[in-house]
Amino acid sequence: MTDGRRSDIHSRDTWRIFRYLSEFVESFDLLGDIGPAVTIFGSARVKPTSPFYKLARTTAGAMAKAGYAVITGGGPGIMEAANRGAFEAGGKSIGLNISLPQEQVANQYQTLSMNFHYFFARKVTFIKYATAIVCFPGGFGTMDEFFESMTLMQTLKVDRYPLILMGSEFWKDLLSWIEDKMLGQYRHVSTSDLEIYKFTDDPAQAVQIVQDYQRAQEEILAREAAAAIPYAEQLTAEGTRQGMPVSVPPLGKRKR
Repeated sequence: MTDGRRSDIHSRDTWRIFRYLSEFVESFDLLGDIGPAVTIFGSARVKPTSPFYKLARTTAGAMAKAGYAVITGGGPGIMEAANRGAFEAGGKSIGLNISLPQEQVANQYQTLSMNFHYFFARKVTFIKYATAIVCFPGGFGTMDEFFESMTLMQTLKVDRYPLILMGSEFWKDLLSWIEDKMLGQYRHVSTSDLEIYKFTDDPAQAVQIVQDYQRAQEEILAREAAAAIPYAEQLTAEGTRQGMPVSVPPLGKRKR
């Protein structure tokens, strides 16, 4: 690659930062005052006749009636079902759409919507405004969202708010694999990590889990209001914790 070509790519990469920034600014401005919200993930391929579609629609409606905004990826399938349930219940129904090579058709049940170009900016927004996350059956995208949420909670970058799995028949084999392989055989996770997620197929119970968590958090925040919060535990603008600074040994003491 010639120096001129390399320089041109570097220049375009530098200016692309402003496109990243614009998506964060727009999303923060759009959702900054939505109040408590539940983010719902799930497959775009689920049909309206599916029991999972009906369960997502009912669950989102129950969340909306309980006062929670509902956030989805804005597309068809489970996303449509959740937006539809919230919309029909008279709640805030938010769609965070994504531009894809294969066109995503936005569902018609969104009271607030935004189009993203970057998956990473969209995922930050899903998690930043969530009081809880509900995962329905899905494909690679849903697994990505599920495991990223798990990782952020495992590493304490975000609070361990409710991560609810619905559609237990779909999830049971994956959870067994996590317990048998990740934990049991290889010890790549801890027993406490398996407490991050809960599962239920009852919309009323899902709402209760979220409400119980919110009440507990309000009590904690009230107690912490008068106390100084250590820097490492303070929240950043994107909703994660600051964390401890990385300790780098002096050059003379580094391993070679």
